[in-house]
Amino acid sequence: MGRLSFVRDGHREYSSFGYSTQWLRSPERFEVSPDLPLQAEFSTRRALSALDSPFPGAIADTAPDAWGRRVISRAHAKRRANDPDLRSLTAMDYLAAVDDFSRIGALRLADENGRFLGSGDPFRTPQLVDLGRVSAAARRVEEGSEDDADLDYLQGKATSLGGLRPKCTVIDEDGSLAIGKFPSLSDERSIVRSEVLALRLVAHAGCQAAAARVIRVENTDIAVVRRFDRTADGARIPYLSGGSLLQARREEDRAYTELADAIRRVSAVPSADLRELWRRLLINLLVTNVDDHLWNVGFLYAGEGRWRLAPAFDVNPFPDKEKESKTWLSEASGPITSLEQLCSEAEYFDMQRSEAERVAGTVATKLAQWRTLAAAPDIGLSARDVADLEPAFEHESARQARALASAEARQP
Repeated sequence: MGRLSFVRDGHREYSSFGYSTQWLRSPERFEVSPDLPLQAEFSTRRALSALDSPFPGAIADTAPDAWGRRVISRAHAKRRANDPDLRSLTAMDYLAAVDDFSRIGALRLADENGRFLGSGDPFRTPQLVDLGRVSAAARRVEEGSEDDADLDYLQGKATSLGGLRPKCTVIDEDGSLAIGKFPSLSDERSIVRSEVLALRLVAHAGCQAAAARVIRVENTDIAVVRRFDRTADGARIPYLSGGSLLQARREEDRAYTELADAIRRVSAVPSADLRELWRRLLINLLVTNVDDHLWNVGFLYAGEGRWRLAPAFDVNPFPDKEKESKTWLSEASGPITSLEQLCSEAEYFDMQRSEAERVAGTVATKLAQWRTLAAAPDIGLSARDVADLEPAFEHESARQARALASAEARQP
């Protein structure tokens, strides 16, 4: 598709990318990232901060998440202890460390000889039965007691979706790709089970969500979250994060109204995606999912240069956090903190206020069943965990939304 070059100049890192003539002449060509217009000339990007990537957005989206970077950094630190002359890692080192077989989306990296970076060997990707070993190695990394064998085993198993919590790519029972998410040493309740509950609630409330379930391997709870960037027969689907779509930087305050504007420009079905996005913002508010940064929103390529909102992922209830979204609703209104705020700006998401209030009542009624879903055998939250989660689901905005449903039911 094109050529990517990377240069390190002291502490500064640059990359440049240009499409191939073959790609530009193809009837199936499209811009893989908003910062890569369809041209043969090289587009150059450099990191402007420690949190920024020197790569174009869609390429940066395939790099390891914070957990994967942690594993790679620890392994490199051990090697430098034995070889002080070993150079420090670059952004390209991290990007190249992701296994080709499981790299997110459809972008693949090959060297000048055409060899794909990363082994591309599906046998390196753990099966469900291997997750106990992966979890144990990940726990030792968290404890700081890992050895070289642990780090070598974890190399290449990182994901691009997610944050600092321990996880890995896994092959599910039917051969599909999934993400295995493990408990963390700092967990005071079952984060694994509560995330599966949250994703189940998103789907229950009428939105698209990554399929998820809890399995138990060697007395460890593990969330298995299905990947949505592969077709049923394993073909790769191009992926773009919300952050990359907006060309956002990690430290910036950005707004969902900006994302709505971008959806109008690039979506294959703008109205449907706008309404879906608003409903997800409502769910975030009602379940207190406040880790809603733009890289936790994704888009899948739909053909003919158009994109669709990807299923929801990384949705977690935070009962002990301030009920304030990380991403702002709009530049004028700031973070999402109330139902009134969401309903007042519903028109920006292609919904009349009256419709938004009806949707809010319907969604709140569905989410009110959270305790029933929490008790489902494949989620199985304990009574203590349910009690701990209650502040995330039972609060003023939830009561107001349920009241809208009651008012609607009383109308003749």
